[in-house]
Amino acid sequence: MTGNKVRHLGELALPGAGIGATAGVAAGGLALLAGQPIGWALATGLGLGLPLVLLGGGFGLLLGSGVVSPGVFAPAALYWFLGFPVARVVHEMLVGLMVVGRPALPPDLLGFLAYQAIVSLGFAIGFSWLHERIAPGWLRRIRHRNPAADRLYAFYLQHAEAQWTARESRRRARAAARGTGGGRPTLLRSKGES
Repeated sequence: MTGNKVRHLGELALPGAGIGATAGVAAGGLALLAGQPIGWALATGLGLGLPLVLLGGGFGLLLGSGVVSPGVFAPAALYWFLGFPVARVVHEMLVGLMVVGRPALPPDLLGFLAYQAIVSLGFAIGFSWLHERIAPGWLRRIRHRNPAADRLYAFYLQHAEAQWTARESRRRARAAARGTGGGRPTLLRSKGES
């Protein structure tokens, strides 16, 4: 792979990786708020942040390669349904390694994985929402030097234009309905009106 190709892939992965890093920092902060020692909180942030950075970046690469379509939730939900439990197992193992010196799996691994798969839906919603707000602005900045970013940005732009056109069409239809008597009926009459 050439240097430019690696840089282009890294640029596509950056928004998702940044969201993963933010989730790791949040997990470390929540561990501190829960009263965990600083070392444990740092291990939590790093142990969860690292796999989420890799998975978040991987999602950006799937978008850039066209395997996953932007704006469609089902692929993101499936991706995190599989990826989030893996990230949590890695998190548990890394925290065990950093805190007590040996990696450890949760005692009921199947129950743990099932619960994490359920929780993954909430993570997928948050990740998708953030990614859809961060990625287009980033892609706009890098599109001139990154062909994959340019294609992905064009998709976001086309989607935004379609959304705007649909919204304006609905707005015009409502305005036309109000102009032809389709507006709100007047329920109260002032004194003197029959």
